[in-house]
Amino acid sequence: MAEREALKRRLEDGIARLGLTLPADAVARLLAYLALLERWNAAYNLTAVREPEAMVTRHLLDSLAVAPYVEGATLADLGSGAGLPGIPLAIAAPRRQVTLVDANGKKARFLRAAVRELALGNARVIEGRVEDVAGRYDCITARAFASLAEMLAWGGHLLAPGGAWLALKGRYPDDELAALPAGFRVEAVHRLAVPGLDAERHLVVLRRAED
Repeated sequence: MAEREALKRRLEDGIARLGLTLPADAVARLLAYLALLERWNAAYNLTAVREPEAMVTRHLLDSLAVAPYVEGATLADLGSGAGLPGIPLAIAAPRRQVTLVDANGKKARFLRAAVRELALGNARVIEGRVEDVAGRYDCITARAFASLAEMLAWGGHLLAPGGAWLALKGRYPDDELAALPAGFRVEAVHRLAVPGLDAERHLVVLRRAED
């Protein structure tokens, strides 16, 4: 109980420092997601981060730092893995429809369990390769599962006209920006300050070149 209270305070402090206003039940649901991830991680090895305190910072707050840049009514989280940043973003904005995409069977099983147990009515899971997914989304998130050029080659067809592609990166990706494929442009690169995280984080915002 004491550990849970400490995690709750850490999360609430981080949310406040990010300047976010979340739904009343968001903190409880984020902590429930963390507990679920910790439990599944023992058997499924979903993340190398195993300490709950580190998970709050490196998973929850790292994901929520992107929330101010998410736009539109539909979001696809590509290469979602353990649901990052897709699940925290779905909890933060329950009116937005969030699609979690991952080709790995055990990760997709965890995602389906998380959507079910957390009662995320605005989230769904697609188990499959990004290039095989159909549809158009107002916003796309991708947390460094590949280079920008590879991400756009595999999933560029999913970005709706006028939509925003949000690529989460560590260091400033000079080489990747220089190799951006035709048809896309960089709108901005934001340096993110994640509370408690002593590491570089950058968010690359991409649009279609014709938008």
